[in-house]
Amino acid sequence: MKFIEGTRVVTDDELQVNNITRYHVTKFYREQITKSGYYEQLKHVVEPSVEEFESPGSLDTSGEHDNTVVPGLQHKYAQTGLLLVTDRCASYCRYCFRKRIVGKDSDEIAPDIAAAAQYIGSHSEMNNVLLSGGDPFMLSTTKLNSILNHLLPITHLESIRFGTKMVAYQPKRFEESALKALFQRIHDAGKTAIIVTHFDHIGEISADAEYNIRALRALGVQFLNQSVLLAKVNDDPKILAATFAKCHQIGVRPYYLFQGRPVKGASHFQVSLRRGIDITRGINQRLSGIQKTFKYIMSHYTGKIEILDLGDDGRMYMRYHQNKSPEKIGKIFSRPHVEAACWLDDLSEG
Repeated sequence: MKFIEGTRVVTDDELQVNNITRYHVTKFYREQITKSGYYEQLKHVVEPSVEEFESPGSLDTSGEHDNTVVPGLQHKYAQTGLLLVTDRCASYCRYCFRKRIVGKDSDEIAPDIAAAAQYIGSHSEMNNVLLSGGDPFMLSTTKLNSILNHLLPITHLESIRFGTKMVAYQPKRFEESALKALFQRIHDAGKTAIIVTHFDHIGEISADAEYNIRALRALGVQFLNQSVLLAKVNDDPKILAATFAKCHQIGVRPYYLFQGRPVKGASHFQVSLRRGIDITRGINQRLSGIQKTFKYIMSHYTGKIEILDLGDDGRMYMRYHQNKSPEKIGKIFSRPHVEAACWLDDLSEG
């Protein structure tokens, strides 16, 4: 079996009991969720399950078809570049097990930042870049600054985004003065620094995280949040509504609730589309008007699809939120609903 750290020969039984796959979370995160009062749900994020080794799906590190245009850079949507700057994370969430077991050599290990910047510079439609991987804040601030050396001179880039779980895993990373100077550097270049947090549950939002978010917002850093809908963890409208309300309270704007992908080792976390629709309705019933900022999204290999509703005609209604073809964006389409379907590919066209 190929792990990011190298190839190891293990049996199924060893995988189920061996510490190779156990407890890959930071000490801070484990202590936070243990004392949060929500450990009975959040333990499913950190504790391994036999279901991981029996769940269907592919060993794909991204869950999507390859949109790599130069090593480390995906250009899946016209305005956005996804720069995979590292293959490392602070921890390994159970639902992101695909980041730990890979079926092919990862393009994320050695990104060509200079080539990526040259490509971005030649595509004026790209107005933002998302640094991801892995987790970009696993890199040193010096390394992040070296990446910015290539990106900040690109005049048509309006924002630099950082997709991270580190705000939940290791919030003290954001107290570093050099990192604050990095965000100031982005601001001085006339661009917006945006941190995309991944709070999936209110129990992950620590006092330390709230303190650092407020401090960085005072410096002009903007915050967005995306959550993954996870069976047994947060598949409850009360939990997600509380999570989104807390995000708004501390100045973080929830914008995506993701339908979990069918990835081997993580498919047991999938929630049915019908249940997802019911949860989304329940969230909206509990939030005030100005808090209803999120969309229920499926990040499919054909594009980001907003899941709208299950109609009385037995069809699941959706629309493309992002797509390579501009004419598809915003257009509503539907497919016959199949009970227990969790993914677009579970619904036949017709």
